[in-house]
Amino acid sequence: MRLQGKVAVVTGASRGAGRGIALALGQEGATVYVTGRSAAGGPTTGNRPETIDETAALVRERGGVAIPVRVDHTNDEEVKALFERVKEEQGKLDILVNNAWGGNELEIRGEPFWELSTKHWDNMFEGGVRNHILSSRHAVPLMIAQQGGLIVHTSFDDNGKYTGHFYYDLAKNAINRMAVGMAHDLRPHGVTVLTVSPGWMRTELVLEDLAKKGETEKMVELTESCEYVGRAICAVAADPDRFAMTGTVQKAGELAKKYGFTDVDGRYIPPFVIPEG
Repeated sequence: MRLQGKVAVVTGASRGAGRGIALALGQEGATVYVTGRSAAGGPTTGNRPETIDETAALVRERGGVAIPVRVDHTNDEEVKALFERVKEEQGKLDILVNNAWGGNELEIRGEPFWELSTKHWDNMFEGGVRNHILSSRHAVPLMIAQQGGLIVHTSFDDNGKYTGHFYYDLAKNAINRMAVGMAHDLRPHGVTVLTVSPGWMRTELVLEDLAKKGETEKMVELTESCEYVGRAICAVAADPDRFAMTGTVQKAGELAKKYGFTDVDGRYIPPFVIPEG
């Protein structure tokens, strides 16, 4: 319970990495606001069954405190209202995890950029990059007031290698660079900003795809759970010296080695590497 008394917001937490991060933070004692567009009784992204309410219930099953709030993170007024609610109910904010990502609403394939629809830009920059900025903008006044806090952007990095998709690569690198600029502006206020890069995660969609191919058991050894990145973020949040990392990109596998944690199955998972060729 290293984060007892801390207040966290995790965006895009109805499934995938967001759910794993919310579970890890809640298990460590933080009060977690679980946000996203998919809520019980309403429309869900991609007509998926997972919801923020389900994530919140899973956090509570582990003894944590979770508050689901339906938010479209591309909507300025809804985002503003979220952080006003956090201020009213908690009086502070210690951790913001910018994880909401609308970039996969079009299939990501490896065509050259001139053959790709510019709709990818809208999905990834409006539904991804911009919402990270928007949430941070409204969270920062709460952190400045207490002269401290942690902002984490989930993204991807493999030492500058091209990811294989033009718009995805642009968007992820924009998020990685975002931590540099935000860290610079927030340095006088003691707020740590960094990007955490998970590896190949066993998200709901990935598991379904592997099951269709009959490769679930075979691929488990190459993938990590969605809680691995959550454990990485918990370790950073609990580190009194975390400010030394502000403005950097940290890989979940490297943080696991630094802080000595493992994945939920007890294994150390090294950082994901993009295959050559």
